[in-house]
Amino acid sequence: MSVTLADILTARRRIQGTAVRTPLVPSPHLSRLAGHDFLLKLEIGQPTGAFKLRGATNAVFGLPEGVSGVTCCSTGNHGRGVAYAARDRGLRAVVCMSELVPQAKIDGIKALGAEVKIGGRSQDEAQIEARRLCEEEGLVEIPPFDDGRVVAGQGTIGLELMEDRPDLDMVLVPLSGGGLAAGIAFAVKTISPKTRLIGVSMDRGAAMHASLAAGHPVEVEEVASLADSLGGGIGLDNKLTFDLCRQYLDDTILVTEDEIYRAMQTLYFEDRLVAEGACVVGIAALQAGKLPVPRGPLATIITGRSVDMDVFTRIVTGRDVTLGNLTLQGQPYAA
Repeated sequence: MSVTLADILTARRRIQGTAVRTPLVPSPHLSRLAGHDFLLKLEIGQPTGAFKLRGATNAVFGLPEGVSGVTCCSTGNHGRGVAYAARDRGLRAVVCMSELVPQAKIDGIKALGAEVKIGGRSQDEAQIEARRLCEEEGLVEIPPFDDGRVVAGQGTIGLELMEDRPDLDMVLVPLSGGGLAAGIAFAVKTISPKTRLIGVSMDRGAAMHASLAAGHPVEVEEVASLADSLGGGIGLDNKLTFDLCRQYLDDTILVTEDEIYRAMQTLYFEDRLVAEGACVVGIAALQAGKLPVPRGPLATIITGRSVDMDVFTRIVTGRDVTLGNLTLQGQPYAA
């Protein structure tokens, strides 16, 4: 598998009318903190509430006629994207999810007309069910990240970033299986080699970060996190995103759950945005002083809004949050 700039340009034409071109807006508070323009790419404005619609639409709309249905494994947002695109094409959609996925994301997928199958404690276990559906029921799998069509769809964000701000010094990309990071990094580096691409993830179960450090795909334990959308492995047989991330990312950074907690408060109180923990890892890295020194404008991707509102309310009101065997001590927001 491979991805070219032509693939990304084709994806942009294919997804037009389903996925939208999202705004890139400055955050005054974060810009003051960074010392340069700090820009937010608002993928929460997609019809499904997350960037995953881009890759899912490109993959589903690229299938040949005669396909009866599609399946995928997902932590939530990819499943919503597949369900939305499949509904537009009149296809059956079955989304396989682990027991760690919040109920809000399950409900959102069902509301789009898709079937949901829950099983196992990890995305790898959910993947087994998706493969069974392909083998026994003839469905076509739409992978969440390790697929050229999906990567090309996510890469359309990179095109928009460079068109809107060709002077970007640094792009901070939430890093999970690498579909988003690989697509954006490839597009941005192809257009602007000097722009730095930084992948950011949580410090508990960061599969791509651990794999890049090891030099090959590795398994990690999947645990509860405020950045639950970044959970899951990259696949020991990863065919595309590992190599693209290794080639095009300049660095990867990890942030703690406490730092994610504070960054969610910041985005809410300073920019009035409701978003998932996965969205704010770039902001968390900035606030924690973990970024390279910026030489110019920075941008990060506000990836999705499918947040558990009970947890979100606890965070913005400064209360404790329990994640499995970890309890984050509540703290009121302080600029």
